[in-house]
Amino acid sequence: MTDIQADLTQPMSIAIRPAPSRQRGAGIAPWLYLAPALILLFMWTYVPLVEAFKLSFYQWNMLPTAPQRFVGLDNYRRIFALSEMRTALWNTLFYIIGLFPMSVIIPLFVAILTQDLQGRLRMLYRTLIFVPMIVPPVVAAILWRWLLSDDHGLVNNLLALAGLGTVGFLTDPHCALATLTWITGWKLIGFSTLLFSAANAGIDRSYVEAARIDGASRWQIVRDIRLPLLSPTIMLLSMMTILFGAQWSFAYISVLTNGGPLKSTTNIFYVLWEYGFETLSAGWSAAAGMITFASFAVIAFCCLRLMKRYAVYDN
Repeated sequence: MTDIQADLTQPMSIAIRPAPSRQRGAGIAPWLYLAPALILLFMWTYVPLVEAFKLSFYQWNMLPTAPQRFVGLDNYRRIFALSEMRTALWNTLFYIIGLFPMSVIIPLFVAILTQDLQGRLRMLYRTLIFVPMIVPPVVAAILWRWLLSDDHGLVNNLLALAGLGTVGFLTDPHCALATLTWITGWKLIGFSTLLFSAANAGIDRSYVEAARIDGASRWQIVRDIRLPLLSPTIMLLSMMTILFGAQWSFAYISVLTNGGPLKSTTNIFYVLWEYGFETLSAGWSAAAGMITFASFAVIAFCCLRLMKRYAVYDN
């Protein structure tokens, strides 16, 4: 028996190396990558939130030399007693409800109906839908001020030529709130349509083809396949409209009406800004901010629960 054969007949001993032990501190690596974002989130979100909560119990005019006077819950009681605050809350609700057709319903149907467009028609549709989205809010507000001016605005000139008279779109308390809601929604249509178009294009075409082979009509395909699979996007945009819709109107209120006429266009976010930076009532502004934060936190929690329960995912 040769040496090689002798070696082969011996039981093979495999040197089992212990698995490379995880280097000390390897578990910390992900946290190091996340650390800058977490620090910024903590510094710019939670620290101001705690400071605002503390400030809501004080009366202060924001001057560094002025002392802060503790008033307890008086800021909250006075805010709820203000008719201006109640008007702002109702207007906030009006903005949210008024924005739903333009941020959810119309973009949803536009995305579904234009899914199969091709060529120049598709480019024209995209241009018309997406141009408002890329216009800066202040520029859009100035353009709408020119268009809706009572004296020489294009819209009122056309109405006068048609014998309908002029409308105070921005000066009549009965029209101003609806006008600002329309302008805010006009800016949102492109963004919402973009999300719906992307979600619609991501639906597996085999579902649609199988339904067509089974003789399903276009409406049945939309009802039974597209709408259920678009439900996560529908709920996401609905939640964004509820939480941010009134906030998105701030620039148009500030540029076009300053909350008027007769406070008819102000909302809760504009009231916060007025208390904090026009009347320098930091305590009132902080108290109103905490009320807003608590209210929208509850709404966001309910929306997330509904989204988790009713959204349909393709998995």
